[in-house]
Amino acid sequence: MFDLGVLRTAVRQHGAVARVVIADVKGSSPREVGAAMLVWAGGQSGTIGGGALEFQAATRARAMLGAGGTRLDHEALGPSLGQCCGGAVTLLTEVYDAQNLPDAGDVIARAVDGSAMPLAVKRLIDRARGQGVMPSPQLLQGWMVEPVARPTRQLWVWGAGHVGRALVDVLAPLPGLAITWVDTAAERFPETLPDTARALPVPDPGLAVALAPKDAEHLILTYSHALDLDLCHRLLTHGFSACGLIGSATKWARFRARLGALGHSTQSIARIDCPIGNPSLGKHPQAIAIGVASAFLSRRPDALLMETTGT
Repeated sequence: MFDLGVLRTAVRQHGAVARVVIADVKGSSPREVGAAMLVWAGGQSGTIGGGALEFQAATRARAMLGAGGTRLDHEALGPSLGQCCGGAVTLLTEVYDAQNLPDAGDVIARAVDGSAMPLAVKRLIDRARGQGVMPSPQLLQGWMVEPVARPTRQLWVWGAGHVGRALVDVLAPLPGLAITWVDTAAERFPETLPDTARALPVPDPGLAVALAPKDAEHLILTYSHALDLDLCHRLLTHGFSACGLIGSATKWARFRARLGALGHSTQSIARIDCPIGNPSLGKHPQAIAIGVASAFLSRRPDALLMETTGT
């Protein structure tokens, strides 16, 4: 998907920015159609994979920054790149600055070869606008079509301690994710937050539960067992899609008893996962984050319905 927010931030910070996107794939490829990276004079972000493929594409993109423009490159993933994937990719490179950023919308479609918009592209756009059926990223009759990235999962992280920071570091780069990060004071958060996360400092975090969408997912890992319990109680009353609580089996046994005393049914309480993560990975914050991230991805909701020209 076309992450317009990330591109706007990069242009604001770095000026001219080249976006390299995989427009087409034949056979085996290290990344899928729509995978993209941003390249500017002093750095880059994102990845199209492939090692030598990415290095060569970034070098070309950086050379385009001064003059701007668009180019299409067809690359065989074979001996010439020192690779053995056996497939081929088509890369689209476009240079953006403050004057030519795309307008916000559901779909970004633009001509690569200068041709007029074909009927097939018009149909994809009409379906996106009229029915909410988003097209898959694709190069179609000389036009590159990409849906604009929108958050499809809302994650609320309660606690900005060592584990909370490790979790946000691991999860924030995932596409389609919006993170609301809650703690008791602004100074508990790192100075710089990922683009996909917003800090919500609240002296009494329990009061923020009412602000969460009822289909949000939650991870509770504050510095206080009393606060953890209060958040579990409030979230069980409020509603959620999924909820995880950091802690031991002993902690969870005590919490189950206390939540039952607060009026929650055994079936309702069982919707909270505790402990979270994978105990076999250890208790280091990053190890916990990896285990939690794995569980988070394994319960990934069905992807948005994607429309292709073949359907």
